Amino acid sequence: MAFSTPTDLQYTKSHEWIRIEGDEATIGITDYAQDALGDVVYVELKDVGETLSMGQTFGAVESVKAASDLYMPVDGEIIAVNGDAIDAPEHLNSDPYTSGWLIRIRLAEGTIGTLMGVEAYEKHVDEIKH
Repeated sequence: MAFSTPTDLQYTKSHEWIRIEGDEATIGITDYAQDALGDVVYVELKDVGETLSMGQTFGAVESVKAASDLYMPVDGEIIAVNGDAIDAPEHLNSDPYTSGWLIRIRLAEGTIGTLMGVEAYEKHVDEIKH
């Protein structure tokens, strides 16, 4: 199965995506991640105002198959949480890049560096599948 990997996003090895817009960014899980999880039934996210470092968990998702922590791809302060994703977790399965976004953050300075572009992420996913 081919997975959707929009070219305007950057990706992590733990299957989060990030859309950076100026000093803010939106974060969610990739199409590959939602497919691997199966039907998402529960989303838990940290609160607005929390400042987290790259690699720290900002929440968790639970599916019919498994539970998975969500990891910060960069340093930043949570400025918005997608209540719709909490109330209707199926958005992560049906539309992981638009209505299924999870948090918006204000970026800390100088934190970008370990993110992957679309080609590197697709290669990473291919390596996992084989």
